[in-house]
Formats: sequence, structure tokens, C-alpha cells
Amino acid sequence: MATQLRGMVVALGLLATAPWMMGNGQAQSAKNAPKLDAAELAKVIDREIQARLNEEGLKPSRLSDDGEFLRRVYLDLVGVIPPSEKVIAFLDSSDPNKRAKLIDELLDHPRFGTYLGEMWAGMLLPRESNNRRLNHKPMQTWLADAFKNNKPLDKTVYDLLTATGTQEANGAATYFILNPTADKLTDNVTQMFLGVRLQCAQCHNHPFVAIKQNEYWGMAAFFTKTRLSANPKQAAKQGAQVSVFEGAAPPKGKKKSNLPQGAKIVPARFLQGEQPKLDPGEPYRPVLAKWITSPSNPFFAKAMVNRAWYQLFGRGIVNPVDDMHEGNFPSHPELLKQLTEQFKANGFDLKYLYRAICNSQAYQRTSRPVGDNKGDKEFYSHAAVRGLSPEQLYDSLTAVVGNPGREFSKGPKNNFRKGPASPRDAFLNFFRIEEGANPLEYQSGIPQALRLMNSPQLTGAAALNRILNETKEPAQVLEKLFVATLSRRPTTQETQRYTEYVGRQADLRTGFSDILWAVLNSSEFGLNH
Repeated sequence: MATQLRGMVVALGLLATAPWMMGNGQAQSAKNAPKLDAAELAKVIDREIQARLNEEGLKPSRLSDDGEFLRRVYLDLVGVIPPSEKVIAFLDSSDPNKRAKLIDELLDHPRFGTYLGEMWAGMLLPRESNNRRLNHKPMQTWLADAFKNNKPLDKTVYDLLTATGTQEANGAATYFILNPTADKLTDNVTQMFLGVRLQCAQCHNHPFVAIKQNEYWGMAAFFTKTRLSANPKQAAKQGAQVSVFEGAAPPKGKKKSNLPQGAKIVPARFLQGEQPKLDPGEPYRPVLAKWITSPSNPFFAKAMVNRAWYQLFGRGIVNPVDDMHEGNFPSHPELLKQLTEQFKANGFDLKYLYRAICNSQAYQRTSRPVGDNKGDKEFYSHAAVRGLSPEQLYDSLTAVVGNPGREFSKGPKNNFRKGPASPRDAFLNFFRIEEGANPLEYQSGIPQALRLMNSPQLTGAAALNRILNETKEPAQVLEKLFVATLSRRPTTQETQRYTEYVGRQADLRTGFSDILWAVLNSSEFGLNH
């Protein structure tokens, strides 16, 4: 009953504050909001989450233990399990501020930028057969540098949306080379940076929300001057560079080649907003980019906050994360509002946002349910269990076993211009999940499980070699193995069971190779929990 009543209240309230109905005064409320530091915002998060749990009559689970937290925050911020020495130091530390210090350390880690850059490139660059020869790496590198240096997100997105030149000179140009038509750009820009699935209005008025077909083509009009110097597919075959530039505006009533058949020619107009005055002799994209990244834009900051929350929790405050509309109510509307205001008040500082969320108790709760909160999937009474992404899985496996060689990762050919895939690229192709798949649902199947189970590299691991060079005492070997793979020490029961197993084998290496294989194929290793 509480959920139903809450839904009715939210529905009534949201109709008056939906992004497309907000005036500039409401959208600019962040200017008047008191600026909070990350620790203060973490308390706001916990207050709002707890208030909703109280309404639903749900008891929150306890905080995660150090091993569970350590592994989770490493996977979420740098995309790989922690190294053994970090695990030991963290588990043995009595510093009451060690979690906050670890979060700061990971946000400054070089892998933070690399991990987010690869993740964002995956969302921005389509995986299609006609662009498989094109190089995605310059885009990943460009994004990684921006995230590593904590470039304000509004500036990063502005520079992305206005990029020109070649991939070699400007990695952000990859976005337009791999999304070469106005409709592809409109679909991705609105879904990624505004949190709106506008493509449903491409051929007709949106069937479910108040978005008209003309609004779709009004947004697409900002990209009608975007041109490529050559056909990307042909250029890739020839090893030539493609340049992105702003060409002539299409004649009135005509369409150019970057528009699909059936395109409507309408004046450029901001989504649910005004029709700007455009100079035909000047680029159009900077006008759109300035509007999108403005603090007064009712979509952008909210969509970015929702995406960050989604990455760390497995679901957005508005879910699905890229389908924010008046009929899709946020689970915690006041929390979303305050996160959005503080994100803007703190200069679109993405590390600030991650720091606040990761320092909250809501993020640090164990994944083990308590009482009747087992069925809770939207109120954050306990941490959600998520499958590792292909990137997280590969990087974590290689952190344990070392360079696995091609046999471990053989699979479909890569996305690049020449030659066979690297082991990592082949692995990612084979373990690739469907675009838009629910991270709270296990995505791999029998072929992926068999590939891991039949990989000899998972038993002849570099980690095991290092451990056996350090000690031959079975209990110590087991502890080091668990620390290296599961980021925790084994329980007393596990120590007894596995040391007895090793004692029954022909030699120490054979026994622990079997245990290592079992651990690396276990759900505990393959899940973020």
C-alpha cells in the first residue's frame, strides 16, 4: 500500500516538475542551493534512502565487511579486483577512515580514467557490422584523459559534441565517424546526454509520451551540416584518415546525404524548448552543445547523475536509465533533485559525485539480505548482485593468471582494421552482452561458461606460481590464493575442507591448481556483490 500511495504522490508531483515542463526558474534552482561537500552529500543520500525504506517498512542490511567493500569499490571505480598487497593492507588496517581514503585513492588511480573511457565509448559508439573495421581506441583514449584529469563533465560533453578533425588529431571525432548520419547522432545524443529515447518519434509522434515527430527532426537539424571527408568504411580499408567538419547547410526543402530517407526538414529546435537563431554561415553543433551542457538545461545534469547512480547500483533512480519521461517515475524524486542540484553547484565534477555516492552507507551495504528485504529491487535496502562486465572479467582474470595468451581468448575477429584480435579484444567479443541488458541479470550462457571451464590457463596461473615460491604451507597457500582471487581470507571451514582436499592429491601444485580453477569459475568470482 505504501508503494502505491507513494507512486500516486510522485505521479502528481512529477507532472508539475517533469524536465520538459520546467521553466528556467526551476531549472536554475541549483544556483541558489547551498553547496555541499561530498561527505555532506553522502549524508543526504543516506537520509533520503532511509526515509523511503521507512515508508516501505523495510529494514536495511548491515554494512558490508571490509573484503566485500574493497572488491566492490575496486570493480566499480577501476574495473578490476584489488591486488593481494592492497587486500592485506586494507583488511589489517584499523584506520577508521580507510574506506574514504581508499575511495579517494581509486578516483586518482590511472585506471579510473581508462575504465570510464572504455565504458563511455561502448555507449557512444555503435557496434555494427558496417563499422567493425573502424578504430574505437582514439575515442577511448580521449575520454580516458578527460576522466583521469577530472575535466568538468559539461566541458567534456561540449568538446565531444563540437569535435572536428581526424581521429589522429582529435579522438573525439570518432563519435561522428562511427555515427555518420543525423538520425544516428540524434538518437545517441538524446539518449546518452538527455536520458530520453527520442528515436520512437522519428517516424511518427511518440506513442507513449508527449514528444512529436517534428521535435525529433528539430533536434536532428543541428547535425545536418556535419560532414565527413570520406566514406569511413572505404577509408578504413585503404588505411586513410577521415576528417569531420561542418559543411554547408542544406537548401530549404532539401536534404543532404547525412539524412535518411523519409527525413523531415524542419527548423532546428531544442527538445521541448525554443527555436534558436542560427547563422547559416556558422556551425550548428556548438549552439546545441551549449544548450545541452548549460546548468539551466532541465535534462543534462539529471541524466548524468542518474547514469552515475546506475553504474554504481545497477539501476537508476529513474529506471531504465535512458528512458526518463513523465510516466517513468523516480524511486527517490527528492534524492534525484538534490544530487542534480549539487552536481551543478559543484561544477559538474564527476569525481565529486562518485566520491559522495561511494561514501554513503547505501552504497556500502552488504549484498546479503535481511528479514523481508530480500525481494527489494528498487529501494536499496541491500547491495544488488551484478555480473562482471566482459572488461571487468577479463582484467580480473589476467590480474590473477597473468597474460593468458591467445588460446584463452580466441574467438571472433576484432573490431580493428587488420590482423587477428588481441586476446583481450577476442575475449570481449566472445563474452559481449546485449546492448541495454539489465546488469542485475546474469547475461553469460553455456558457451561462455564452457570457454572458462576448459581454459588450461586458469590452472597454471602466475598467481599460484608466486604463492608456491613464497610458502609450501597449505593453509598459508590457501589464504594467499583467496586473497588474490576473492579479496578475502578463507573461513575456518573452507581452510579445513580445502587443505584436506590438497592432502589427498599427488602433490601440492595439483591440489591447489584444482582449487584455483574452481574459485575462478565460481559465482563469487564472476559477480560484483
